[in-house]
Amino acid sequence: MSQAKPQKVKWVKPPKLGLLEQMYFPTVISGMATTLKHMVGTLTGTGDKNIQVQSYPEERPTLPPHYRGVHRLNRDPEGRAKCVACYMCSTACPAHCIDIVAAPSPWPDREKYPETFVIDELRCIYCGMCEQACPVDAIELTTIFDLTGMSREEMMFDKEKLLSVFDKTVAAGTDPVRTQPGRLGVASLPAGAGLTGSSSAQS
Repeated sequence: MSQAKPQKVKWVKPPKLGLLEQMYFPTVISGMATTLKHMVGTLTGTGDKNIQVQSYPEERPTLPPHYRGVHRLNRDPEGRAKCVACYMCSTACPAHCIDIVAAPSPWPDREKYPETFVIDELRCIYCGMCEQACPVDAIELTTIFDLTGMSREEMMFDKEKLLSVFDKTVAAGTDPVRTQPGRLGVASLPAGAGLTGSSSAQS
């Protein structure tokens, strides 16, 4: 590996911060000035027309159907969790926020099922890799975004809570666009099948 010639190396010294910069006063004042400018412009009608103001929570945002929000565990036609405890989602998860304990399945159509299935919603980065890795289309990210809790324990979604999210989204008709009726999910569909439809609408 070749090294750079000394005459071509430019040493850059970090700028020295004064007392005001160390106390962040200029940054705070600049931010408040920007906020005040937008506030006055909105009230007088002379502000930037591209700025959109929404009175949340009275006005709810319209999210795209492929938005990645709170997880859900999908149910099969018999009402059971589709998960077969293969650990593919927890293996693919870069945040390591999925914890599964497998047990022998009481049903003849699968070898294992998740005795416990827990997702730490605070640790999750909502990348969607878990739903891409799942071979049976058991886990998905929904359009639910307003997730709050008073403790860390409330943000630990167990199997029952994840199944209740599925029931809630199906009842509201807000299935993710990634949902497919295929037994093996999106990967099993023929080329060009697209990502249209939902499991609740097509099952």
